[in-house]
Amino acid sequence: MSIDFKLSCVLFDLDGTLVDTAPDLLACLNKALNTHGFAAVASETVKPFISFGAAAMIKKSLDHGVSEACQADILATMLNDYQHNIAEHSIFFDGIPETLALCEAQGLKWGVVTNKRERFTNPLMDTLKLTDRAACIISGDTTANPKPHPGPMLAACKQAGVKPQECVYIGDASHDIAAGKSAQMKTLAALYGYLKPTDIPENWGADALIASPHQLSIWIGSALCR
Repeated sequence: MSIDFKLSCVLFDLDGTLVDTAPDLLACLNKALNTHGFAAVASETVKPFISFGAAAMIKKSLDHGVSEACQADILATMLNDYQHNIAEHSIFFDGIPETLALCEAQGLKWGVVTNKRERFTNPLMDTLKLTDRAACIISGDTTANPKPHPGPMLAACKQAGVKPQECVYIGDASHDIAAGKSAQMKTLAALYGYLKPTDIPENWGADALIASPHQLSIWIGSALCR
């Protein structure tokens, strides 16, 4: 970490980094699969694809011969159900409430940059009582391009009133790290998130690998002491 780095804002990916949304997403996926005549899938099969969106989860759940039209129907069913059951079982990862409290106690701003659509992000943030606490909330359709494009990252900085060079972004997918780096932010790879078996986060170019939110709190404390 550069000795002249000034940390002003901590930015989080949402699914798989700030909140464990897998239980609700997987429940809605399996309900949609059953509705359309397909068998439910095991969570460990699909969970690593949550960071790539519901369509990727559905594609992973089905045989290659299933038509795109059928996949689209399953997607519509899943997302409608998810919108009405946004946080039945979703919870913070262990240590995240303490990390957010640390940021606020130290006068740091924090926010969310996710590829999740606003129709899901906003009610989830509201239900978890985070909306009024966050300095910025940027969704996948808030800007013209989602991550890994730097646009969402820069929009978050504008909304929060901070410089990209004073931000750190933590996420659990390679496109998270690419987006943060392209915006000239510090980046942290969340190893506790929804990684695929083939992922090699050591190769993503992040400034550090974070095994738990507690470790993130330690990183933040270290950055503030520089």
